[in-house]
Amino acid sequence: MLARVANNLFWMGRYIERSEHIARYINVNYFSSLDAPNELSQSRQFVLRSMLFMVGDPEHDETKVLDEEKVLYKIGLDNDYPFSIINNVKYARENANSARDLISTELYEAINKFYHFVLKYDAEAYVKNGLHDFTVNITEMSAILRGKMRGTLLHNEIYAIIMMGVNIERATQIIRMINAKYNDALKSQGSYGDKFSNSFEWTTLLKCAESYDMMRRFYKKTPNSISTLEFLILNPNCPRSIMNSLNQVYKHIKVLDPSKKYNKNSTAFLVGKVRAEYEYKYIKEIEEDIQSFIKDILDNLSEISQKMESEFFNY
Repeated sequence: MLARVANNLFWMGRYIERSEHIARYINVNYFSSLDAPNELSQSRQFVLRSMLFMVGDPEHDETKVLDEEKVLYKIGLDNDYPFSIINNVKYARENANSARDLISTELYEAINKFYHFVLKYDAEAYVKNGLHDFTVNITEMSAILRGKMRGTLLHNEIYAIIMMGVNIERATQIIRMINAKYNDALKSQGSYGDKFSNSFEWTTLLKCAESYDMMRRFYKKTPNSISTLEFLILNPNCPRSIMNSLNQVYKHIKVLDPSKKYNKNSTAFLVGKVRAEYEYKYIKEIEEDIQSFIKDILDNLSEISQKMESEFFNY
């Protein structure tokens, strides 16, 4: 396989996963605010700022009044905004086109359907009353794509490359969500006695990661900062956790690099090292300085991605 084609497969997986997480984040935050127990979390301005923060475009001017329709359009269907959902879907399809002969017809047709759904979506309807319909379709179509990957591709190097992209992006997006909701929990504490550790924002975070029900089943109590962070960062059995994503990346990198030799310059070594570091962390240690942890894990994921590209996709 050409390195360029392998790179396309890797990024196809990343863009599909990215579009899903952005869609779910804006959906859950927008509609959860209707039931929020404190005044600030109910504020539409607070919700819009949280959305922009999560996609990496925070609004620093606290006095500025954000236009809801403009913010939703920018994140969803703005062709000129590189991090919009429509551009992520376009990039995913472009990468799929470049590796057309290596993926199944079923997967390619599902990506094509995904692309045309987003491309043809009425922008005016989306910003006025179509947010729920649009974002639910994005998350459902992304789940179908993952099913097509798992169910129609040979579980060989091609599958491993795509799934490495999916899992690195999942870990990146989950940590971005954690960062955004940590920031929201700091800001909203005190409204109606809602303190940081028991903030409503932790419940919203779990719903953004599709992990609320399983977290309640696992801990048998209302989410708080410790249990939520522990579940989404360290629990290896939670499919959305950072630990699970690192385990999956390690499993798939071994398909590409099956050597048992000790090579400290390899991507497999770096992934194993990062994975081992988080495997033996405990959550109170992380919570003491969550900002440093978030920066470290994002740096580690970026380093893994860059090393992977230089080792396997350098062309």
